[in-house]
Amino acid sequence: MKQHIILLALAFLGLTACKKNFLDVTATDRVSNIALISDSALFQDYVINRYLGVKLQDKEAEGTLPGFGRGFEYAMWSSLTDESIYNNDDNTWLIQRGQLAPENTGIAGTLWGRSYRGIRECNYGLHYVDSLQCSNELKTRLKAELHFIRGFRYLDLIRNYGGVVIVNDTVYQMEDDYSKAEVYQKSSLADCIKYAVAEMDAAAAGLPVDNNGNWALGRATKGAALALKARLLLYAASPLYNVGTWADAAAAAKAVIDLKKYSLESNYGSLFLNSNSNEIIFERLYAINARHVCLEISNGPNGYNGWAGNTPLQNLVDAYQMDNGKDITDATSGFDAKNPYLHRDPRFYATILYNGAIYRGDTVQIYTPGGKDSKDGPSNWNTTKTGYYLKKFMDDKNPIDNPWNVAGLQPWIYCRYAEILLDYAEAQNMAAGPDATVYDAIWQIRKRAGMPALPAGLSQSQMIDAIRRERQVELAFEEHRFYDVRRWKIADVTENAPAYGVDVTKSGNTFTYTRKVALGGRLFAAKNYFLPIPRTEIQASNSQLQQTTGY
Repeated sequence: MKQHIILLALAFLGLTACKKNFLDVTATDRVSNIALISDSALFQDYVINRYLGVKLQDKEAEGTLPGFGRGFEYAMWSSLTDESIYNNDDNTWLIQRGQLAPENTGIAGTLWGRSYRGIRECNYGLHYVDSLQCSNELKTRLKAELHFIRGFRYLDLIRNYGGVVIVNDTVYQMEDDYSKAEVYQKSSLADCIKYAVAEMDAAAAGLPVDNNGNWALGRATKGAALALKARLLLYAASPLYNVGTWADAAAAAKAVIDLKKYSLESNYGSLFLNSNSNEIIFERLYAINARHVCLEISNGPNGYNGWAGNTPLQNLVDAYQMDNGKDITDATSGFDAKNPYLHRDPRFYATILYNGAIYRGDTVQIYTPGGKDSKDGPSNWNTTKTGYYLKKFMDDKNPIDNPWNVAGLQPWIYCRYAEILLDYAEAQNMAAGPDATVYDAIWQIRKRAGMPALPAGLSQSQMIDAIRRERQVELAFEEHRFYDVRRWKIADVTENAPAYGVDVTKSGNTFTYTRKVALGGRLFAAKNYFLPIPRTEIQASNSQLQQTTGY
């Protein structure tokens, strides 16, 4: 959202009233209830700031407060998956190695507390919005916006923890009785999905279709609410959840398509630098003095004075087909192990830096001996452990050295039209088989990428595999893979596979590429399909809050 709006920095219970006594004073570090509800502009600022959450952990929210999910941080959510590893650990390797525990949640420990704090703040707004002196149109929009934000917070909870506590409209106060067991009673997964979908329905009914001068870019729209509803219903129908129908999920995605508002950006790579792209349905915006992590230095090659950061895995690299549409494992594909990066899916080149890639007017040299972006290069503690560096999201106009006052402005895309097409294709294929509409949805995405259409006559099972691969490469590093492999219930395969990388050696003009394990000890257990609730939350409930199964 536009960052020029004042951040109110309201404490979790900072909006409560006190009994009058001789110690009563007018607080100067917060906004009072009366002031907030008597000024519609101030109240609107309060609502807008609910898109932001509280910082609860070191090494997050470097330039501004966090939003939903994780987004642009030093260690991205991709580094908890088979997409990448975080080169300097920062509490990610323990999750990759199956050591996640209620006392040891790594970078995944903030979602529970941040989400419920955000829900409480939305409940507060919904409690007072009818008292505002403003037009009914604005009041309706603000209500819808609060329902959207609250629904997104529940989506964050559901996709990470499964069935959770539904607070409804309660605005908890300090004086409330927290010893009651019902305060901590989890609802079923089906009821949680139903509640979050209803939130998105309420949001869609009151939000505008477009962002304009009266509704700034970055605020939720009708399309954003319908898109997150489609995601919720896709999850609900998936094997891990199994509380919805594929037909409902397909219909929800189709509703977004039928708005006829969104389209695919012509260039895949530039999409992630363009906040005004018509492909973007909902995004987080940034500004100077309210930036995110400077991506180019934090993920760049060491030979360019970068820190490596989120380094792509060979597991992901192998998912990119040849540009003729064939898998690299197909003997007829033309794949050459001696020149493994030739003639690959164009999205590969827009996503990953590899040995020999052209970058910033130079060539990436990951080889040894002597490669500037290898352990033989400068600052070799920042050398990639996987043999790759991240290119997606990078803005070559930003400096790598001393970027602090100019970089960190790329939009974080929460939802885009390509996801909706993939959601529809998956759900429709599961509901009715690989009909013409399924092929068309996938073709739109592959055509934009410069890839051939899928072969005709695929079976439903073959189409499932094709769609899953398409999601893997199209949505790489956008916080989908972590949840996709779980909802499909294939994480016991994908997340138990070694974290592969590649060693590149040079002899004369010949390069040799040798597969290696980049991070040892990778492990995934059945309990890891959902996250553990932090132990402190269980203790605060006097152990009345039920821990995630298996922990």
